Amino acid sequence: MTEVQQALEHALPQHVAIIMDGNGRWAERQGKPRVWGHKKGVDAVRRAVSFCRKLGIRSLTLFAFSSENWRRPEDEVSGLMQLFLLVLQQEAKSLHKNNVRLNIIGDLSPFSEKLQQHIKEAQQLTAGNTALTLNVAANYGGRWDMVNAAQQLARQVAEGQLNPEQITEQQLGQFVQMADQPELDLLIRTGGDIRISNFLLWQAAYAELWFTDTLWPDFDEQVFSEALAAFACRERRFGCTGAQIRELAMRSIQG
Repeated sequence: MTEVQQALEHALPQHVAIIMDGNGRWAERQGKPRVWGHKKGVDAVRRAVSFCRKLGIRSLTLFAFSSENWRRPEDEVSGLMQLFLLVLQQEAKSLHKNNVRLNIIGDLSPFSEKLQQHIKEAQQLTAGNTALTLNVAANYGGRWDMVNAAQQLARQVAEGQLNPEQITEQQLGQFVQMADQPELDLLIRTGGDIRISNFLLWQAAYAELWFTDTLWPDFDEQVFSEALAAFACRERRFGCTGAQIRELAMRSIQG
């Protein structure tokens, strides 16, 4: 691998997460029902997955349905569940063919047995794939994630396997979602809002944030490239000084 290739590889994030916002508003601007916007958003998902696969990004996490989205109108929630099931049925084989592993994160217990079964089958089919891990957050919330991790540590304490004083960030981090994947590097939100809406609260601790007014159905390779270019231009210090980071980078290239 040449120095230029190494530089390009280091400039790209290894784990990207996207809050896919704006489907409903996009549909309303077209004079269509909100669910129609969600259907068009599936095309943007395909583009994002294909782009990550092409660039060699290792993990892509998409916020499909938050734990707060149950508050939406009943017909929209029902339409989303039907769309989720349809997409699983249609896309699992394509993901498998392209060496993409599907991983659903979140509390799946409220979903129908049929949907849970299709999730299980899609994950099993793609479990051995290595080119890209596609995480889909469904009935997910960042606070739920941390509470779930804390509960698992609490069980260890209750069973005498662990003393409370021994609990560290590293131990808690082992139980949050996607603990086996690269650290989150870049968090993108479409649709114009500038907040992370209870998404990946633990994982986003040192992630770069990038916001765009582009509504999700219009999110394409050009917009994605803008986000990646912005990421590449930022100096990620993780509490160090800029001079320290530059020195470490030079050592990495020379060593």
